[in-house]
Amino acid sequence: MEFLEILRKKRDKEPLTREELQFFANAAADGSVPDYQLSAMLMAMYLNGLSDRETADLTLAMAASGDTADLSGIDGIKGDKHSTGGVGDKTTLIVAPVAASCGVKMAKMSGRGLGHTGGTLDKLESIPGFQAELSRERFLEVVNETGLCVVGAAGGLCPADKTLYALRDVTETVSSIPLIASSIMSKKLAGGADCIVLDVKCGSGAFMKTETEAKTLARAMVEIGKRVGRRVAAVITNMDLPLGSAVGNAVEVQEAVAVLNGKGPDDLRAVALTLASTLLYLCGKGDKAACEAMAQDAIASGKALQALERMVEAQGGDSRYIREPDRFPQANVRYVLTSPQRGYIAAMNAEQIGHACVLLGAGRRTKADKIDPSAGVLLAKKTGDFVEAGEPLATLLCASESLLPEAKRAFLGALRFSDVPPAPEPLILGTVE
Repeated sequence: MEFLEILRKKRDKEPLTREELQFFANAAADGSVPDYQLSAMLMAMYLNGLSDRETADLTLAMAASGDTADLSGIDGIKGDKHSTGGVGDKTTLIVAPVAASCGVKMAKMSGRGLGHTGGTLDKLESIPGFQAELSRERFLEVVNETGLCVVGAAGGLCPADKTLYALRDVTETVSSIPLIASSIMSKKLAGGADCIVLDVKCGSGAFMKTETEAKTLARAMVEIGKRVGRRVAAVITNMDLPLGSAVGNAVEVQEAVAVLNGKGPDDLRAVALTLASTLLYLCGKGDKAACEAMAQDAIASGKALQALERMVEAQGGDSRYIREPDRFPQANVRYVLTSPQRGYIAAMNAEQIGHACVLLGAGRRTKADKIDPSAGVLLAKKTGDFVEAGEPLATLLCASESLLPEAKRAFLGALRFSDVPPAPEPLILGTVE
């Protein structure tokens, strides 16, 4: 097959066949086509788009370009949950135990944080001893023993996506909805789950800044699932401000545990329960009302918290940190940041707050950076709250006072004040099934 002919067809807005898209994905995976030709194809796709059929075919081809997870050794229906990335988003630590305690096997591959968004693996690794890298055999054993396991994605998973993602980043083709959908869903399909709930974030702290963009992406990913025989639903959630009150790693584990104990912030609990009940519904656990009640009972009964404890133990972690979250070490510096003025907080730029956390040591600017698990931000006020001048806005957590000046500027720059309260915004912006 001649790659230049495939490139010509997409340049001239002609549809590509399944075989042609497989050739493209395999070429990206094995390096048989030079980067400049792959980049030209990405630009042609960006400018001329992909049909629903082409998007699904490309996704399957990318998923098949490397290793795929064989979950046949796991008894029962397999579920997965994916977030498009946000600030303070620790919902996996709640959704996965809830689903597992209700009989769904959660064989989950997660990522690390980069830039302003946090990573589930970084949060879990703030628990002493926790192992995110397991052999395939041990991964399956943990899922069968405890109902859930969260590990890093295997190195051989979706090599086509690794190449194409890197090229998209340097060719200004990242924002193509079909390419974003294919990138996300190829990894989810390679992960082997039967049912997948997608948390599509929307707002200042998300990659999708507008509700229109978020809904378009959600529909594209659900359509891919439909075409390839997986049960997929997307919940579009508000990321115009951080989710919950804690942003960091250890502090987010503590907050997730608080929710599993029936406490914690209302917004975090509401989003996590919506995602969990949607996943239970996809997995055939009952109608929507029954699944909502089931998810709530998993928390109220303590079963979800026990599921998280069992998973942490099975993956080498000290489960006392789940039972007694005050065991987590305190940051060397706890600086109370106060309001420079009186008024309502009219808006919070979640991306800038995430950036402030990176400056404090809670995140990475490059993949090689090390993170401080005790660093982060504890919010005292959020959008819609009234504050007096000198009243606490947040507590900044870090290892050294030298990290504070730049982080303080970033945090305060994320806030907009007003004399009148802002109109309330919904947490859940829609669902695509």
